[in-house]
Amino acid sequence: MINIVLFGKPGAGKGTQAEFLKTKYNLTHLSTGDIFRFNIKNETDLGKLAKSYMDKGDLVPDEVTTKMLIEAVENNFDKDGFLFDGYPRTLSQSEALDAFLSKKETRLTATIALEADDKILIQRLLERGKTSGRPDDQDEEKIKNRYDEYNEKTAPLIEYYKKQGNFHAVNGMGSIEEITQRLTKVIDNL
Repeated sequence: MINIVLFGKPGAGKGTQAEFLKTKYNLTHLSTGDIFRFNIKNETDLGKLAKSYMDKGDLVPDEVTTKMLIEAVENNFDKDGFLFDGYPRTLSQSEALDAFLSKKETRLTATIALEADDKILIQRLLERGKTSGRPDDQDEEKIKNRYDEYNEKTAPLIEYYKKQGNFHAVNGMGSIEEITQRLTKVIDNL
């Protein structure tokens, strides 16, 4: 079983690359954003709880996010592994994921960070915002706030995963095909 965490700043290309990787390696792609939208739309207990925080403008606590993700993993344990996109975002989420996978007698195979220059990423997001309809992709200050949150909460995971020996940095600059080739090279050598 291959279990990969794909992370990077907003606009780094995680979603684009996940579409290719899930097919190539027969992985279940678990996007935190998709899981949130599904639970909220279907008014699950966890969705209602998450929405109660979001409606107040608060971040959904790690515990609620983790419960949603674990439920999604439990419901999709029939493929060759998982591609986690947008999770974990904090040290406590990383520890919870490690503990859960250990109970399932598996582990993370690799954590892969797509790295790119902030100025280019901001331009990517502003361009995406013209067609995505996402208000957080249309405002440079909101984008910078998302980067600040990434730097504060998610970037420290790099050290956590380096200590585990499964961290890989991949250059997220260039064409989609070039980035895909870089990612494939890392995964094929695991």
